[in-house]
Amino acid sequence: MGTWDIGPFENDTAADFACTLDETAKDKREALVRATLTRTIQTRDYLEGPEGEEAVAAVALIAAQCPGGEPISTSYGPDETLPIFAADLQPLAVEALDRVVAEESELAELWDETPDGSRWRQTISGLRAVLAPEPTLQEDSLFDA
Repeated sequence: MGTWDIGPFENDTAADFACTLDETAKDKREALVRATLTRTIQTRDYLEGPEGEEAVAAVALIAAQCPGGEPISTSYGPDETLPIFAADLQPLAVEALDRVVAEESELAELWDETPDGSRWRQTISGLRAVLAPEPTLQEDSLFDA
């Protein structure tokens, strides 16, 4: 695995994905991200590492546009402008992340074998929290008398 850190674009596959996005026509970039997520979700057998790395990169791009999302600031991310992603990509992104950390995922297995595995899982959990934040409980209940 050509990986140098835990970030979504800190591996060869994700950096290549960013280059592919840059080379894709502006009006086709969202479709590429959607196809990447869909392919990941639809993988019913073992999810290979490169597919997982691309999915995490695609998810990070979507999360970056959400409230609380981290901007993609690495030089390995896309250089070209990305569209404002449709809101329906957020649940797809969550599903893709769930697939990436599932039992039948090479990427999860590889990270779990390293000392940084728990930090990587925290990064994934952080992306998921941005995409599907837990509802906050209001202090004032609607049913208080």
